[in-house]
Amino acid sequence: MEVLPPLKKPPLDRMQLVRYAGASGDFNPLHYDDETGKAAGTGGVIAHGMLLMGFAGQAVTRWIPNRYLKRLSVRFVDITRPGDQITVNGRITGKRLENGRGLITGEVWAADQQDTIKLKGIFEAELPVKG
Repeated sequence: MEVLPPLKKPPLDRMQLVRYAGASGDFNPLHYDDETGKAAGTGGVIAHGMLLMGFAGQAVTRWIPNRYLKRLSVRFVDITRPGDQITVNGRITGKRLENGRGLITGEVWAADQQDTIKLKGIFEAELPVKG
């Protein structure tokens, strides 16, 4: 079974969360204010889920060029916090020819430094068929 090269990110820091908030427009205080997080029951600041989805997309498109990626769908499994070091892994789960197109399906997951799964997902790509 083919595996995607692991994508190991540096530990998340609050500056990255602030930058992501600016880029995404998601200024929910859960992502920068500990007291808001504690009041919400998360125990403090949490990372944006979509930031992790971006990491998953980055891992997949390092292996399969972006123009071929047709679908990426994820489910968030656990909270990610500042200080977590995320590694994204993936593997190919299927290859088939359909209507003259090469289709690849795969799964992707992100885990922290303690191997706690934070995100699970699937992807599909359409690759050119060599003649």
